[in-house]
Amino acid sequence: MSNKRPSSFKSEFLTRLNERGYIKDCTDYAGLDHELITKGDEAAAYIGFDATASSLHVGSLIQIMLLHHFEASGHRPISLMGGGTTKIGDPSGRDETRQMLTPDLIDQNIEGILRPFNRLLNYADRAIFANNADWLDKLSYIQLLRDVGPHFTLNRMLTFEAVKSRLDREQALTFLEFNYMILQAYDFSELNRLHGCTLQMGGSDQWGNIVAGVELGRRTSGVQLFGLTVPLLTTASGAKMGKSVGGAVWLNEDRLSNFDFYQYWRNTEDADVGRFLKLFTLLPLAEVKKLETLRDQELNEAKAILAYEVTKLVRGQEASDAARAAAEAQFSGLGSISSLPAKDLAIPPQGFAIDLFSAGFELSKSEARRLIQGGGAKINDIKVENLEATYSFKDLVHDGSLKVSLGKKKHLLVKFT
Repeated sequence: MSNKRPSSFKSEFLTRLNERGYIKDCTDYAGLDHELITKGDEAAAYIGFDATASSLHVGSLIQIMLLHHFEASGHRPISLMGGGTTKIGDPSGRDETRQMLTPDLIDQNIEGILRPFNRLLNYADRAIFANNADWLDKLSYIQLLRDVGPHFTLNRMLTFEAVKSRLDREQALTFLEFNYMILQAYDFSELNRLHGCTLQMGGSDQWGNIVAGVELGRRTSGVQLFGLTVPLLTTASGAKMGKSVGGAVWLNEDRLSNFDFYQYWRNTEDADVGRFLKLFTLLPLAEVKKLETLRDQELNEAKAILAYEVTKLVRGQEASDAARAAAEAQFSGLGSISSLPAKDLAIPPQGFAIDLFSAGFELSKSEARRLIQGGGAKINDIKVENLEATYSFKDLVHDGSLKVSLGKKKHLLVKFT
């Protein structure tokens, strides 16, 4: 039977995803479409998130949006936190083994990761929170080998991209990591048992792990499970989503200011505006279509709307209003710089200019040097001409800070500690 993606779907959820450009692959399009219609509000789907940091970055936002659309379509989304699998480490897309984290740090990371989920999902209604440590930590190794091991062959596992790519690059893949896909497949079976979950979603790099879970469910319980992936997003210029000049674009405000988060989206490349409006906002498609027609200077209006809408979803309306006001004030020349993001640095005011930029924007000194040499660096709105320029207390702005700028759009108040 052909599994070619149809041009249209009957279920609301797949129709939404198809229209907004979310779908990459599915194990069974017709079967999943029928499953969603038949089960209605009893249909459940999950996405797993390992707790390797105290915040996710914008590369994970598309997956949180998937869960939001699933709930908005009348179904039950499950956000699965990897309290157990984080102790192993997913080898997908990695050239090296992940750092081992303590259980306490993993729990702290989960608490931080949940912040944007609480804004986009309603756990008091349909949404379900789960932590795979609840069952993985209790597993007996012998039990796992007997119950799950026979359903995985090394021949098959070596064909999965996450494993194959590491071996092709002659990068070490530990036995610990090699077990990851088995544990993820076990998660799917457990969520099916606990919540009737029949769909696992994720990025396209998770395809092999998801298929393993679908096959395990069929072989051990005779249930039909489904897998659905979204594309791994890059910008029009080929850059990976979630990265900027200053480092990762974190979803949580304690890792990245509301102003910088807003500006990340405000600086979206022209060719990406329409696509990102569909993927990362809840604006009606008719409105998105109108914004897509804007060109040249008018396109900045669409970028501002994108930045405002994404910031509102992830950080809240108050944060989005403040970030927009700060941006408009800064770039119109009408507002106070006190609204700019601030950073405390243990650098004396008479320190080298290059140190201010490297520490302030989390750049390497060589990157900071190139920016200054290219004329894109300013301190208190004055271009830095000398790599070894020094600054004294008289150079500080009125509140005891230096205004440090990269180009026209990235600004920071550096406060000395």
